[in-house]
Amino acid sequence: MPLNSPPSADSGSSEAKPLSSPVIEETKPGFWRSQRENVQIVVIALGLALLLRMFVAEPRFIPSDSMVPTLQVGDRLVVEKVSYRLHTPEQGDIIVFEPPAVLQEFGYGKDQAFIKRIIGLPGQTVEVRDRQVFVNQQPLIEPYIAAAPSYTMPPVTVPAESYFVMGDNRNNSNDSHVWGFLPRRNIIGRAVFRFFPLDQFGAVVPTPDIAASAPAALSSTALETQEVQ
Repeated sequence: MPLNSPPSADSGSSEAKPLSSPVIEETKPGFWRSQRENVQIVVIALGLALLLRMFVAEPRFIPSDSMVPTLQVGDRLVVEKVSYRLHTPEQGDIIVFEPPAVLQEFGYGKDQAFIKRIIGLPGQTVEVRDRQVFVNQQPLIEPYIAAAPSYTMPPVTVPAESYFVMGDNRNNSNDSHVWGFLPRRNIIGRAVFRFFPLDQFGAVVPTPDIAASAPAALSSTALETQEVQ
């Protein structure tokens, strides 16, 4: 009895040419192409986020009570970095900054940012006496502080390209009355918005009273000279 011959390639058998092969060959390139595009989108998004953080704005967390009652421990803020490229810092601004060299010598890391309020501008004289802060011999009106300062400080004149900064919690703040003037180059940005807690959601607005109570600073031409604390 003759043996049956195997089916020929053109006999129409489904085993001769599997239907699944072309489908796999067509979907693989499309799948990897879409994955490559997704990776590119993620990389671009991360790059944009990094650029925004470096040059535009960044979030900050308040771990200490040096700015009480204006800012509380645990507050989350947005710190913008653009405005000081357009104009100089102003009296009353709440700023975030890298610790100056004198603090780094005492062990503070460069990335251990501080947050304080600008009290004295270049050319102004700052003094603390009679439980009050004076700028150019004029007492500041400060409804935002936790309590009147319990210490005294002799008059000091703020040099060019520097600022005198203080915490609103006057008696519990490591600020310029302790370590001196803040160089402008150390300023990271200005606190502009609180996004947490939600019941305090809104702009961080410097009080206008401070600017009204102190004479303007001398012009610079007249001078010779990822947590905040």
